[in-house]
Amino acid sequence: MSLPEPDRASATPAVEARDVTRVFESPDGGTIPVLRRIDLAVHPGESIAIVGPSGSGKSTLLHLLGALDRPTTGDIRLAGRGVSTLTDGELAALRNEHVGFVFQFHHLLRDFTAVENVMVPQLVAGVPPEVAHGRALDLLDQVGLVPRASHRPGKLSGGEQQRVAVARALANDPPLVLADEPSGNLDAEATRRLHDLLFELLARHGTALVVVTHSRELAARAGVTLRIEGGELTVT
Repeated sequence: MSLPEPDRASATPAVEARDVTRVFESPDGGTIPVLRRIDLAVHPGESIAIVGPSGSGKSTLLHLLGALDRPTTGDIRLAGRGVSTLTDGELAALRNEHVGFVFQFHHLLRDFTAVENVMVPQLVAGVPPEVAHGRALDLLDQVGLVPRASHRPGKLSGGEQQRVAVARALANDPPLVLADEPSGNLDAEATRRLHDLLFELLARHGTALVVVTHSRELAARAGVTLRIEGGELTVT
């Protein structure tokens, strides 16, 4: 599924799925088809929410778009580059440079401080430590957490941990951010603040967003809402 606009006809999508299917093996040796012939193109600056019942394949699709998994058939392209023929090392490098992830559980490194957590993707990409530190502090400033930069995750609230996770997702200035129920474990006020922050930062950075959510409020803020059911995508 493509989301055409006249002014972006020649733009390279941040991520593109071409005729993608994903089939898993069942314990009895059979197969479980989860995704069926998915076509999707997401361009810089676009925000897309994916909704649907539990077990419908939302997270599976997100993992494929982020090259955390490989499709059974079809192709995923990140910044115009097909991932099917890449080695695991090449794929990891492309993923680190091109995609920022925000999960329901923040997955911060518990023995690292907030600023160190935001530095990690940059260090993996070969950014000098002093440059990575400065960039991490700038991002923590953008999420309002410079005073908490030296705190480890255990000393941060749930909302603060998710704000660190958002800063980390933007650490390498990726053209694509993928979020899987990013506010699923937060109370109403922290949820609202996180949603405000996420869309403000993505607009500022010109980043594409694909978010999987059960939240009607979050889905309503995206430019397009897609529903996945029976392994197929439709526009709601």
